[in-house]
Formats: sequence, C-alpha cells, structure tokens
Amino acid sequence: MGYILGISAYYHDSAACLLKDAEIIAAAQEERFSRIKNDESFPTEAIKFCLKFANISLTEVDHVVFYEKPFLKFERLLETYVHFAPRGLKSFLKAMPVWLKDKLFIKKNIAKALHTIDQNWKKSGTILFTGHHHAHAASAFYPSPFEQAVVLTVDGVGEWATTTVSIGSSTQLTLKKEINFPNSIGLLYSAFTYYLGFKVNSDEYKVMGLASYGTPVYKQLIYDHLIDVKADGSFRLNMDYFDYCTGLKMTNKKFDKLFGHPARAKGEELLAFHKNMASSIQKVTEEIMLKLTQSLYQEFAIDNLCIAGGVALNCIINSTIREHSGFKRVWTQPAAGDAGGALGAAYTVYYSHLSGIRNTDLHVDGMKQSLLGPSYTQTEVIAGLSAYGLDYEKVEQDLYYRKIAAYLADGKVIAYFKGRTEFGPRALGCRSILADPRNGEMKAILNAKIKFRESFRPFAPAILEEFAGLYFGKSSKNRYMLFTENYLSDNNDDQAPHLVLIPGAVHVDGTARVQVVNKTYHPDFHLVITAFYNLTGCPAVINTSLNVMNEPMASSPEDAICCFLNTEIDILAIEGLLIDKKKIGL
Repeated sequence: MGYILGISAYYHDSAACLLKDAEIIAAAQEERFSRIKNDESFPTEAIKFCLKFANISLTEVDHVVFYEKPFLKFERLLETYVHFAPRGLKSFLKAMPVWLKDKLFIKKNIAKALHTIDQNWKKSGTILFTGHHHAHAASAFYPSPFEQAVVLTVDGVGEWATTTVSIGSSTQLTLKKEINFPNSIGLLYSAFTYYLGFKVNSDEYKVMGLASYGTPVYKQLIYDHLIDVKADGSFRLNMDYFDYCTGLKMTNKKFDKLFGHPARAKGEELLAFHKNMASSIQKVTEEIMLKLTQSLYQEFAIDNLCIAGGVALNCIINSTIREHSGFKRVWTQPAAGDAGGALGAAYTVYYSHLSGIRNTDLHVDGMKQSLLGPSYTQTEVIAGLSAYGLDYEKVEQDLYYRKIAAYLADGKVIAYFKGRTEFGPRALGCRSILADPRNGEMKAILNAKIKFRESFRPFAPAILEEFAGLYFGKSSKNRYMLFTENYLSDNNDDQAPHLVLIPGAVHVDGTARVQVVNKTYHPDFHLVITAFYNLTGCPAVINTSLNVMNEPMASSPEDAICCFLNTEIDILAIEGLLIDKKKIGL
C-alpha cells in the first residue's frame, strides 16, 4: 500500500511521521532540528529526515495527512467569541488576522511547503485531514499490543473535543462519547500551570513534580467553585474563573480572589502556597481521571485501556488508573502530546482510509521503543568533534561499557549518545544524561550544575528489567517512563536488605518514574546498565534528557557537544567515543 506521511503543526510540538503500511519507519519533532522548544512551525526538517531515513523522495509518498480539521477549529473560535461577546474583543482582534491570512488555508500552505521540500511534488489534492482527537486515539490504539481496548484521549482542546472515549477493535476505532470545549481537564490543569508562573503547553510536568512537595489543601475549594464532577467522571467548568475563552490569559481576578493570591510571576519564589496549589490540582485531576476510567471499565467491560493526549503524560495519573480503575492492562502512547498526532493521523489513513491489516502481540507494541528519530555514524560524530577541536578516545565495545560504568561509579556525570533519537518527550537511553543513583546528593548536583533548573525537579531511574520487580514491585514493566512506582527498598528495608539503595533516583514522596530496560528491545542501554551493575551491584542509573532547561532534547552530535561544553557534564560518551573534560583541559 506504500508510504503515508503524517503531519502535526501550527499549535505546539509539530512533528512528522512516516509509515510504510502499518510499520513506523521514522518519526521526529521539529524542535529537535530547529532547537526551538515545542516548535509549532511546519515540520520541514522533520519531514526531510523521515524521507532521507526511508531513502525515498516526497513523490514516492502515497498519502499526506494532517492531524486536525482547521475549519472545525475556526468554527469553535468564532462560536466562542460570539457566545462571550462583547468580552474578548482584544483576543478576537489578535486571533482573526492570523486565521484569515494563514490558518484557514492550511491545505494550501501544506501543499506549498511540500512543494518547497520537493519541487516535483504536485499532489495537493491528496492531502487528507483527520480529527485532532481521532488522531490522538489512533496513536494510542493502533500501535498498542491490544486487539480490543477502550481508548481515552484527554488534552486541552482539539477542534471542539477535549475528552473522547472510543472503542478500538482490530482495525476499527469507534467514537462513543465526548466532552467539548470549554470544559477541559487539560485546560484546567494548564490554568493552574499558568497561575503558578509556568509556561502553558510546556511546563505542566513541573506542576506534577511540585505537587509532591505540598498538600492538597485547596482541593475542596476547586470542587466547590471551579469544576462540577458527576459520578461517571464527566465534568463542567465554571467559566466565571477562567479567561481562556475570551482573553489572553488562562485565569482572571476572580480566580486570584478565590485563592487569595495573584498569579505567580515567572522566577518569583515558590512558597508553600504554590506547592499546595500544585498538590491540589494534581489530586483533583487524578480523582476525575480515576472516576472517568472506573466508569468506563464498568460500562464497557473490556480489560484493556489505551490513553493519549497531553494529560496522558502525567505519569502519576497513569499509575492511579492502572492500580485502581479496574482495567487489567493500560498502554499509554509515549508521544502522547500533539507530536503523536502526526503518528495517529498516518495510522488513521492506513486503517480507516485504506482498510489496512492489523496484527497484535500482547508482549510487544509497535513503537520500536520510541527510538524513531535520526541516528549518526561514528564518522559523522568524529567530524563534529573535530569542528570543536575536541580530542577523543576510541574504545572497543566491551571496554567502552566498563569505562562508562567506572566513570559513573566515580561520581562522574555522563552525556550518553547512541543510535536513534527518541520520539516524544522522554529520554530513553539514546540522548540521555546518566549518573549514579546511589548518591542522594546527585539530584541537587544535576539540577544546579547541569540542567540549570528548579531544585524540586526529580530524576528517573532506568533499571534492568530483571531487577525492576525487586525495587518497584511486580507492576513495574513500562519501558517509556509513563508510570510512577513506589520505591520498595526504601520502605521495606527488612524485606530487601540485599538491595543497593538508589536515593538519587527517587522523588521526595518515595516514588519514581521508572524506565524498565529490556535486553531484547533496548540492547545497548541494557549493556550500559549491566556494566554498572557488574561493577557496583546496582542495577539502575539516573536517566534524564540530554539538554538544559528550556532547550529541546539533543538530537545531533553538535547538540550533544554543545550541552557537554556548556554544562558541568564530566564525560561525553558518543557512538563508541569517550571525551573526558579533565583530559582535554576544560
């Protein structure tokens, strides 16, 4: 059936994905090339990469598909402004020129951009469109290991929908119910993100991290004034407190008055109040999502659940759903945000438009460990190092891993670069910063000297699959850092006295966002951690993304080299080469 190119763009986190029939050939976010975090621009470079990786030209692509329907989105904007008029005139006057000049003509703009990539491409008539939430649902169900599943998508807003429930069965994806704008769990959480002084559509994960430092003292106030939640988890927001329908802000003065504080300015000190606010909205969102999923399990009596949409990146919520909803198995799309919409759009064409065939295996999903982006040869890496005048040590494979392990055991921080770039927001051992989790001070060192970010931000452990159950319980199986687990060895020392403790990779609440590393699916990273285990008896490393705050994750050798040079990272381990800052006199 050939190649399908999926595109997401023009809102945030634009991306491209290339399928060949049902197989994902390549996928990448535009930010990895432009170096603009959450880049919303047309994914020209991501498309070029996908084509280059497949060794095809754009003219060989059979179908191009965009991840949402712009006319429906425009309809929602117009109806919202009319409904709230005359409020929102300033916002309306700001938005309309952009739509009338650009966003309404997305098909024409896509065709023009594709023609720029390849002047032989003249198939503007073959550009297809799918619904935003349908793209999310497709990205969740089709690469999942399930033949049948309930599919839940939850985000800020697509065209109209903010929450949808579908049933996936073989190749069919059938919408069952939806909640529409302005009622949105995603926008409620984003409103608190804004109020706490963080960036909307980017920093929601900071709220999740901060929540563990507070207590949910404002939970009842949120339920009493901001959101009405029914027994089945459906909900309605009280728009008197929010400004996102008509203004240029998320919350208003009535919101400030309710909680007794103005919105926190960026960079302002984080008070106990802010921590409690984060804890409160995290708890409310958790409870709503649990009610919703418990109700869905009761209604449909299907054992499998798939989740996507930005809210699905909240790993605490995912874990609550897995433990208490009733669903036996939960699978979350690792690129659950808008980048994953490109993948879902492509899948929609293959299964709905072309009636493709689907094969599932409960033991493996279709995401290829989410290692779907660019890779670089050692020759290309050497050229990059030479451009910066950096000396390197070339090391044979077995010794390479043993040297990395020795550096980690010695307290060194390592930038680790190997193979294909991750698709989605998580570093999974190909564009990672690694450190020794036995050192409880390592979190503070990494936040202050390497990541240049807030002190409350946690780090994740990557652990060998063979040991995950001992440290984090039998449910710890996720390979994508999408669930939190309770750290057993911290709470049950008498039951596990033989375990080497890993305080540097555990959050203040005694949980960790675990990446379980499987020998078959991620052999290289498994070798790294195995070498560390053989040396120290510790089967885990701290794994965080190879970047500093407000920058995208590294993708190219140059990105990695810059991060290495501009931080206090000690060692760069890149495609079989080692660069030691001390040895090169830096």
